[in-house]
Amino acid sequence: MEPAQPADRVPPDATPPDGQPPVRPAAGPSPPDGPPALVEPSAPAADAGERQAPPPDREKARTERSPKDMVLSLLVLLVPIALLIAFYRGFLGGDSPVTVDAAPAFEQARSANAFPVAQPTGLDSDWRTVNARFRTEADGATLRIGYVTPEGRGAQLVQSNVGAEKLLPAELSDGQPQGPVDLPDGLSWQRYTARGNEQALVLLEPNRTVIVVGDARESELRWLATSLR
Repeated sequence: MEPAQPADRVPPDATPPDGQPPVRPAAGPSPPDGPPALVEPSAPAADAGERQAPPPDREKARTERSPKDMVLSLLVLLVPIALLIAFYRGFLGGDSPVTVDAAPAFEQARSANAFPVAQPTGLDSDWRTVNARFRTEADGATLRIGYVTPEGRGAQLVQSNVGAEKLLPAELSDGQPQGPVDLPDGLSWQRYTARGNEQALVLLEPNRTVIVVGDARESELRWLATSLR
């Protein structure tokens, strides 16, 4: 005889009635057909890329700057720049124009013998020559000398045998005569308007035209004109 089985124990293999297949004990619901279900991993407690926000007071101190801090930052930048500019101007002569020697240009003009050449005399060292050029072209020759006056303005001396009807419009743009100028040299100088804020003194002669033009004051232009010899 077989030993008695407990009432709640299911025999491992129940014997079916005659003619029926063996019945296996139920082991829970069968999983549905198809690919296995994906199991999502449990979310981490906190994303590794995320960090805890800093305290509000610390964030405010880091992102906000007082006007005093901004002024100090600007001073740190501006003070060295100001020192460099002062050194450049005071010791290296950064604002001084580059001067040239006008003697070769006057010598070329005299050697060409195209017109009587007048040269300024008696100008002190405050009159600085910044350009000097003599050029011969098909319609005539022109001597051009540029100055920076003692007041730091520009003045130009032009002597040429190019016809006045062509030379004056080229040098003075739409310049118009404004009447005679009384100069101590006794020559018939005329005052002309010129381009922009410039003015001019013009001497018209049969074989030469002399122009003193620039944005310098008329007193300086007159001084340059009367210095010609």
